[in-house]
Amino acid sequence: MRTGRGINGFPHSKYMHNFMGAEGERREGIERLRGIPLEERPLNEILHCGFVVIDKPAGPTSHEVVSWVKDILGVRKASHTGTLDPKVTGVLPVLLGSATKLMDFFVGGEKEYVCVMHIHDDFNEEDLKRVCEEFTGEIYQRPPLKSAVRRRIRVRKVHYIRVNEIEGRDVLLTVGCEAGTYIRMLCHHIGLALGVGAHMLQLRRTKAFPFTEEDCVRLHDLKDAFVFWEENGEASLLREYVRPVEEALFRMNLPFVVVKDTAVDAICHGASLYAPGVLRVSEGLEKGAHSILLTQRGEIIAVGTAEMSREEMLNANEGVCVRIHKVLLKRKTYPSVWKKRKQKKEEAEGSSSGVKEEEGKKS
Repeated sequence: MRTGRGINGFPHSKYMHNFMGAEGERREGIERLRGIPLEERPLNEILHCGFVVIDKPAGPTSHEVVSWVKDILGVRKASHTGTLDPKVTGVLPVLLGSATKLMDFFVGGEKEYVCVMHIHDDFNEEDLKRVCEEFTGEIYQRPPLKSAVRRRIRVRKVHYIRVNEIEGRDVLLTVGCEAGTYIRMLCHHIGLALGVGAHMLQLRRTKAFPFTEEDCVRLHDLKDAFVFWEENGEASLLREYVRPVEEALFRMNLPFVVVKDTAVDAICHGASLYAPGVLRVSEGLEKGAHSILLTQRGEIIAVGTAEMSREEMLNANEGVCVRIHKVLLKRKTYPSVWKKRKQKKEEAEGSSSGVKEEEGKKS
């Protein structure tokens, strides 16, 4: 599995440059209270908020593959980000533990497939390339009889169709498309447009944004890596296969807000992010955008909706900046500073009322 890790174990990207740099800084000299950098995170914690990209074999359903991953890794909760039919192989991302709360960020990602299409009669290569070009852009599709969705006509976008190789009547194609595109139906329609008919012989998914074949691990390799860790304490191989979910989010260049350590635990208890808790904001964050909240060490705290733009957040002294939808970080990972402040306030109010009561008695 090739992760392309750079600064502190993160991929090299504009996203991480903005995260690690001081651009968009709101406060200086903020003391880091707790938290663990991603490259030092214990493996058992990664297993409960991480991801693994499986190279799905032909035969089992996607649901069966997820079930095997759960058994291999000993996790209670896991979910794939996009179904592959039993005969289809390739990239099957699986979110683990609390990372499944982030499913909405992954299901609509772009896909790439390599397929073998069998054309039913002789054809002209130039005609084939012309027809493939006609099927790029928005197309209409009705899901096949054997599908898990309602069979009604819908629009899907095909970004490109490349004719890689032709051998007799078999054609090797690479298709980049929107999620939910049926390649089997696409092959059938290309055959109709050629006037000779065609069907799909084999299919492999090579990309499921933001993952590629280079990220994949086979099930038996994952099992071996887990056994090495469990029996011998050798974790390097398993760490290569099972990654923190933050790494996947960093690849997607999602808008983010870095939160002060003193505000983290309040968010873990369901509070919204208020202006005094904002430390850094990524470029281009707009009001109403889905955004992720991170600690100074790169740990994901929660996801929510921005109630202010980037400029407004950095200049605000009060008000809700991000309204929280889902919390991923465990409570008490960071100190409950907000509870201490609340307790001090109550004690101060109690002591003030006690003085007033005593003065009333004397008078």
